[in-house]
Amino acid sequence: MTVKRHEGFSDIFASLFHEISNLEAKSIITEEFKDISNNEMHVIAAIGLSVDNTMSAVAKKLGITAGSLTTSINHLVNKKYVFRERGELDRRKVYISLSEKGQKAFTHHINFHKKLTEAVISSLDQEEIQVLHKSFNDLLTFFKSYTGTGKRNKEL
Repeated sequence: MTVKRHEGFSDIFASLFHEISNLEAKSIITEEFKDISNNEMHVIAAIGLSVDNTMSAVAKKLGITAGSLTTSINHLVNKKYVFRERGELDRRKVYISLSEKGQKAFTHHINFHKKLTEAVISSLDQEEIQVLHKSFNDLLTFFKSYTGTGKRNKEL
């Protein structure tokens, strides 16, 4: 009996994404960071350590509207994770950066991803790592170009 190349992958993908999402939520929202949501932690990660982030650039990076980001940023400013200020030369631009508390949350999030990566590749040899890397890049390209209609987004 021949196994089809795609057999079982759909179930594995669905389970994998579900498990990663649950594990991430449990791992990054600790006692220290219990006052923020998993989504807010991803906003913190998108802001990163750069001080030149504009609201529009971070919204684009996250693939959300500026209005949706504004809601999250309002919460994060109130919780003292993020600083927000208008540009001096162009008052239409709003810059956001992480406070010391936000930087700690960012580092915590990055460390989770480092541990996850190490757990995945620790038992692989160099050739397997290269194949996995290519597969993940191909999957990322698909995600970025998928429109939900079964057609690929040609802009990307």
